[in-house]
Amino acid sequence: MKVLFVSPPAASWATHGEHKAPNQYYAQIAAYVRDKKLAEVQVLDAKALDMDYAAMIAAVKEIQPDLCVFGDLLHSSGGLSVIWHFNETARQIKEVLPETRVIMGGLWYSAYAEETLQQNPQIDFIAMGEGELTIADLITALKEGGTDFAAIPGLVSRSSDGTVQMGPHRDLILDLNALPMPAYDLFPMEKYVGHTYWKPFAELLTSRGCPGACAFCYQWSLYDKRNAKQDYISWRGKSHERILDEMDLLEKEYGVKVVVIQDDAFNVDKEKVKRFCEMKIERGNQIKWVCLGRADDWLDHKEILPLMNQSGLFMGLVGVEVESDEQLAKQGKGVTLAQIKDTVKCLREANIASVGTVLIGLEDDDEATIKKRFEVANDIDPDIMAIDYVTPVPGAPLWREAIANGWFKPEDIDLKEWDFQHPVIPTKHLSPEDVGRLGSWCMREFYSRPERIHRIMGSSYDLLVKLCVKDFMNNLSKFEQRSTTKAATSTG
Repeated sequence: MKVLFVSPPAASWATHGEHKAPNQYYAQIAAYVRDKKLAEVQVLDAKALDMDYAAMIAAVKEIQPDLCVFGDLLHSSGGLSVIWHFNETARQIKEVLPETRVIMGGLWYSAYAEETLQQNPQIDFIAMGEGELTIADLITALKEGGTDFAAIPGLVSRSSDGTVQMGPHRDLILDLNALPMPAYDLFPMEKYVGHTYWKPFAELLTSRGCPGACAFCYQWSLYDKRNAKQDYISWRGKSHERILDEMDLLEKEYGVKVVVIQDDAFNVDKEKVKRFCEMKIERGNQIKWVCLGRADDWLDHKEILPLMNQSGLFMGLVGVEVESDEQLAKQGKGVTLAQIKDTVKCLREANIASVGTVLIGLEDDDEATIKKRFEVANDIDPDIMAIDYVTPVPGAPLWREAIANGWFKPEDIDLKEWDFQHPVIPTKHLSPEDVGRLGSWCMREFYSRPERIHRIMGSSYDLLVKLCVKDFMNNLSKFEQRSTTKAATSTG
């Protein structure tokens, strides 16, 4: 049996320039399926290989897979717009290979499974939540000639009469160390690049779940809605030895020089992070790295930040998000502006650059509020500011609130615009067009402060930081265009 994992040629975020990384959902599931000797596995990364749709479909037709897998664990380079590409690619594959089965999983699909099957006849199955065990069970059932898949936990399928049916809830994989090493050998590893200048490049996921569960977070859409809250907050991490084994593999086998650890909360366990950094130095691993973290966790790590920098950490992300402690509490952040400002200061003192994310387009936002939010972010003074437009995702509290308020109808969504860089919902006071105009203003103002740019470019930060700032600045006009215009409809 042939199983093909397909990455279509979806665009990256404007602010990220050229940005391509191996799909972690594919890498881990393909490794699991291969390890269990269930099927012949292959990856077709059309984005990395610079294929257009026609070339991609021709390649799929030549491979003749029995099952095509689509999905992702990260929205790190195109937001939800990749879902449009997954659906469209599946449609075109079914046109040329009608007998090939198609399964979707990961973000969006897990929390929007029934609706996805109802709206997309080209999709046969949805794997909710973690996909390894569910997809392995599906492959086994297909090989045995099964036609009734209702008993497979975590799987959404159709009955013989076309009715959508959900299998039982799939329990989480508690020990991530038991999973095989991601199958990087299936990917064109030499093709991956981050922020135009970081290469060779990869993105890693070393844990699953997050103790935060912020109301707006896109990770809500990764879980079975029947148990989303419990699954989401059940944080599980790989051991530091296992993480370093993976980084050693990436460095020694594939020459990777830069990685972004994309966990929502990589630094929740101070002692684990400390030992990771010590062992990385002991092993002589030279990969430079970036990670995301909560402000309270960053401050808890203050004393080991120099060690983290010594081990190769050159940039850390922290959410600024809003303009007041009251708004932070409303969004479920559980931190204060003082903690966020102290985080940026402590990172800078340790020679670690900071990325501060800011949300634009919350329900009560008006022009004055957004401009105040900018001034707060400007005062906190991260080295890079990244604007995210409020974008509801299935499963999140914000999704339910937005539907209840009539801000959109799920069936009318143009997923090409749901990339976090096109405003897609109004506020009580602003249209999406107004939100985009103000978001563009915020970015222009932030990057037009010469004292900030001179400080960064004259600092002792790693060159990778300065190149990332350059990439953001070079792409401001593209960000502004996305903020203020509709998405294109071409599949090319």
